[in-house]
Amino acid sequence: MAKREEYEAKTESFLMPLMKENNFELVDVEYVKEAGNWYLRAYIDKEGGITVDDCEIISRQLGDWLDEKDFIADSYILEVSSPGLGRPLKKDKDFNRSIGEDVDIKLYKPLNKQKDFTGTLISYDKDTVTIAQEDGSELTLNRPDIALIRLAFDF
Repeated sequence: MAKREEYEAKTESFLMPLMKENNFELVDVEYVKEAGNWYLRAYIDKEGGITVDDCEIISRQLGDWLDEKDFIADSYILEVSSPGLGRPLKKDKDFNRSIGEDVDIKLYKPLNKQKDFTGTLISYDKDTVTIAQEDGSELTLNRPDIALIRLAFDF
C-alpha cells in the first residue's frame, strides 16, 4: 500500500466512529500534493448540509489525534470541509445516491472529439457509467476513461 493510501485509510478508520457519533457522513479522505504542499482533506456531510461549526468539531478532534499518532512524515495542511455543490462521485454509495441526478463527466481523452458530457445518471457498475443525454440517447462510458464525474449544478 502506498503511503498516500495508508494515510487515507488510517484517517478514515479514525473518522468513522466520529461520523456515526455526530450523524455525519464521511464523503472522502484524500492526501494530495498541490502546488508543492501536501494536503490531508476530509470531506464530511450531513442531512441539511454541513456547517463551519461541524467542520471545526471534526477538525479539532482529527488534528489532536494526528498530533498524537504522528504517522505522517511529510509536512501537510489539514482541511475538513463540505464536499461542495459539485461533489465528485467516487464510491458506490455516491453513485447509488445520485441515480436520476444530473452529472458532469470529464474524460481523460476525447470521445468523438468531445471530453465533457452532461446527462442524467441512469446506471453504473464496476466497469461503466451510463447517462441519458439531453437528446434522449444513452451514453455508456468506461470508468477507467473518466477523469472526473460529479453532480451537475445550475445557477
